[in-house]
Amino acid sequence: MAAHYKSVEMAVISDPRNFDHQSGSFLERIIFNNRIVLILACLLLTAFLGYQASSLKVSASYDKMLPQGHPFVQNYLQNRDELRGLGDSVRIVVEAVDGDIFNADYLQQLAKINDEVFLLPGVDRPWMKSIFTPVVRWTEVTEEGFAGGPVLPHDYDGSPRTIEDLRINIARANVVGSLVANDYRSSMIVVPLRPLDAEGKPVDYKKLSDSLDDIRSRYASGDGAKVRVYVIGFAKLIGDLIAGLEKVALFFLIAVVIAVSIIYSYTRCIRSTVLVLGCSIMAVIWQLGLVSLFGYQLDPYSMLVPFLVVAIGVSHGAQKMNGIMQDIGRGTHRLVAARYTFRRLFLAGMTALLADVVGFAVLMIIDIPVIRELALTASIGVGVLIFTNLILIPVMLSFIGVTPAAAKRSLAVEQTANATPHGFDLVWRGLEKFTRRRWATGSLVVALVLGVAGFATSLRLQIGDLDPGAPELREDSRYNRDNAFITSNYGISSDVFAVMMKTPDDGCRSYETLVEIDRLDWALAQVPGVQRTASLAGTVRSYMAGMFEGSPKWATISDNQSLIDPQINNAVSWNSEFLNSNCSISTVLAYLADHKAATLDGVVQAATAFAERHGSAERQILLAAGNAGVDAVTNIVVREANRKMLFYVYAAVALLCLVTFRSWRAVIVALLPLVLTSVLAEALMVHLGIGIKVATLPVVALGVGIGIDYAIYLLSVQLVFQRSGHSVGEAYRRALATTGKVVALVGVTLAAGVVTWAWSPIKFQADMGILLTFMFMWNMLGALILVPALSHFLLRGESRAAPVADSSAVAASAVPSPLPHDRTAAATA
Repeated sequence: MAAHYKSVEMAVISDPRNFDHQSGSFLERIIFNNRIVLILACLLLTAFLGYQASSLKVSASYDKMLPQGHPFVQNYLQNRDELRGLGDSVRIVVEAVDGDIFNADYLQQLAKINDEVFLLPGVDRPWMKSIFTPVVRWTEVTEEGFAGGPVLPHDYDGSPRTIEDLRINIARANVVGSLVANDYRSSMIVVPLRPLDAEGKPVDYKKLSDSLDDIRSRYASGDGAKVRVYVIGFAKLIGDLIAGLEKVALFFLIAVVIAVSIIYSYTRCIRSTVLVLGCSIMAVIWQLGLVSLFGYQLDPYSMLVPFLVVAIGVSHGAQKMNGIMQDIGRGTHRLVAARYTFRRLFLAGMTALLADVVGFAVLMIIDIPVIRELALTASIGVGVLIFTNLILIPVMLSFIGVTPAAAKRSLAVEQTANATPHGFDLVWRGLEKFTRRRWATGSLVVALVLGVAGFATSLRLQIGDLDPGAPELREDSRYNRDNAFITSNYGISSDVFAVMMKTPDDGCRSYETLVEIDRLDWALAQVPGVQRTASLAGTVRSYMAGMFEGSPKWATISDNQSLIDPQINNAVSWNSEFLNSNCSISTVLAYLADHKAATLDGVVQAATAFAERHGSAERQILLAAGNAGVDAVTNIVVREANRKMLFYVYAAVALLCLVTFRSWRAVIVALLPLVLTSVLAEALMVHLGIGIKVATLPVVALGVGIGIDYAIYLLSVQLVFQRSGHSVGEAYRRALATTGKVVALVGVTLAAGVVTWAWSPIKFQADMGILLTFMFMWNMLGALILVPALSHFLLRGESRAAPVADSSAVAASAVPSPLPHDRTAAATA
C-alpha cells in the first residue's frame, strides 16, 4: 500500500512512446489502453445512477427496528392483530394554558385536535384513546347493578352541566394519571398506529410527524393560543431525526472542506485535490443510486454512511496522488506514472478497502433489518470506491497529471530520509526510536497498562439506553422536553411491557387461567422499576366486587364459573384492552418507570422465569409486546451480537492481512493496536455514558475495518524493505519516509471527516462522531508507535538478507521478493 519507494523503483520514462503499453497485468492493459471508453462509461453510469438517486427518500419503518428472528418478536408479530394498541403508537398531550381542562375553550380545542388526529393516515382508529373517544368508558356499581358508558357524556355541548358530568365520568373511569394529568391541567390522546396505511403502504413517519407538527403550530402557537401540545412516540422520534438529519447537511459540507484542506495542504495541487474529491462524491452518487435501484431507502441510521464514504474515499485517494506525484517529480510522464502507481497500489488498495467493506458487511449477522440495511448501504458505498478510487483516479491523473511544483515538493519526503532532521521531521525521527528495545519495551508496557485499565472499565459497559427519554436526541431537544413534561405529570409512563397468555378459544374464561394471569400480574408488580401492572384478572376482581354492592371482600377471582362468565362477557362487550374477541389471548401490562437496560432486564427475567414455571400447552405464556417489550428484545439481540460481531470482523481482517503480508507474525503486529483501540473505545463509551444499542453497535466494527488500513499502508512497505535485507529499524525509517506522513494524513482526514458530528443536533450522530474520531486517531497512533515496537520483537526474522547501505544499491541489484501486490512491479522493474 506504499507510495513510491526505490526498492521496487521502475525506470523513469519521460516519453510515453518509449513505454511498453502491453506491459503490466491484463487488468492494467484493459484499463489504461481504453481510458477514454472507461471515462465515458463512468460519466454515463454517474448520470444514470444520479437520476436513480434523485428519487431516494429518507424514511423509516417500525418493523425494521424489530429483531425479526427472535422468538419474542415472532410471538408479537404472530399475534399483532389480536393486540390492541400495544405496538407502534404516538402520545399527544394537550395542556390548558390557563386553569384546568374543565373549561369549554380547552375542551373545544381538544375535540378539534382529537378529530384531526383521528383522520391521519396510519392511525388504528378503533383503538385510539382519549376522553373524547367511545372506547374510553366508565363503570359504576349502583343499587340496580352495573352502570357505565363513554367518559364523554352523550349529550355533551360545552355547557357547565355537561362539563361537570365529564368531570364525574373521568373520576369514575379511573383515568387520572393515564389519560388525564394528575393536576387536571392536561389530557392525553393515545394514537396506536397500523403497520400499513389504508392504501397498503408503510406509514410515512416523516409525513405523519409533519402533520402532527402542523397541528401543534395551528393550535398551540401564538400569544392567543389556549393550549400547549406535547408529542412523543416512535413515529415522532423518527420524524424529528429525519428533520434533524436534513439540517446536518452543513456538517457534510464542513467535513468536505476540512478533508480537502488537509489533502491540499499536503499536495499543494488544486487539480488533483479536486479530482480526488470529485471521485469520492461520484462514489456517493453511485452508492445512493444503487441503493435506490435495489429498492431500498435511507433511514436515520444509514443516512450517515455517505459522510463516511467521502472521508474514506478522500483518504485513500491521497495514497494514489502521493505515488503519482513522486514519479512525475522524477521525470516520469503522467501516463506512465499512473500505470506505475496502479501496479503498486491496486491489490493492496483493494485489500484495505475490502477490510473496510468487511467492517460494514459483518453487521449483516445482526438480526435487525435497520442495521442490515445500514451494512448493505455502507458495503455498496465502500465497494464502489474500489472502482472510483483505485481505477478512475489513476486514469484521470494520467490525463491531467499534477502541477510541477506539487511533483517537486513530493520528493522532499524521500530526500529528507537521510538528511539532518528539522522542524516536524523530528517527530518522524522520534518514531524510529520505537524500533529499539528500550523504547519498544516501554511503549508496549504503556499499551498493556492502558489495555488492562480500559478492559476493567469496559466491563461496566451496558447494553441499551442509559438515560430517560430518547437518547438519540439531545437532552434539550423538543422531543425530550415533551417526554419530560409527560413523565412528570402522568402516573403511567409510555414504556409498556406486555406479556401474552395464549389459550384455546374462550380459554381465558377458566378459573385456572385467571389465577395464572393474576399470579403473573403480581410477579411483574414486584420488579424494581415497574410503576404498576394491569390485567384481565384485575378487571374481573373489580367486576366481581361490583356484583356484590362494591364490597372489597369480593374483590377476588371466584372459582364459580357462573360468576366468572358475566365478568368476561362485560370485558368483551366493552372492548377491554386485556383480551381479544375470542378470549384466546389475554395480556398483562407492566408500566415501567423508564426503558433503561437494567429495568428491562429485570422485567424480562421475571416474566421468563414465570413462563418456565407456569407455562403449559393449554396456557402459553409469551413474551413480549409493547414498546418496552421491543426495546428489551433489541437489547438481548444486541448483547448477543456484540462479541460475535467483533469476532467475525477480527477474523476477516486477520485473513486479509495474512493474504497480504504472508506472515502470521505480521498479522499479530497489525491487529494488536486495533484490539487496544477497541478496548479503549468501549472504556470511552462507559466514561461518556453511552450504551451499546442499535445506533452505536456498528461503531466498533467500523473502527476495526477502517483502522486496519494504517497497518496495511505501513507494514506493506516496511516488509518489502526488510525482505530487501534491511533491519527493522532501517526498514521502518524508510517506510516512514515514504508513507508515514500519508498514514498520518489518512488518520487526520478520516477523523476530520467525522469530528464535526460532535456538534450535530442528533445525539446518536454526535456519539458516533466522537467514537469514530477517537478510533481513527488511536488506530493511527497505534500503527505509528506500536507497529515498530511489536516489529522489534516479532518481525526481525523478516530481514533475511544482509543489510543494504542505501536504497540505490537495492535498486541496482536484483529486486527483492515482493509482497503479492508488488509482483507486477518487480517483474517490470
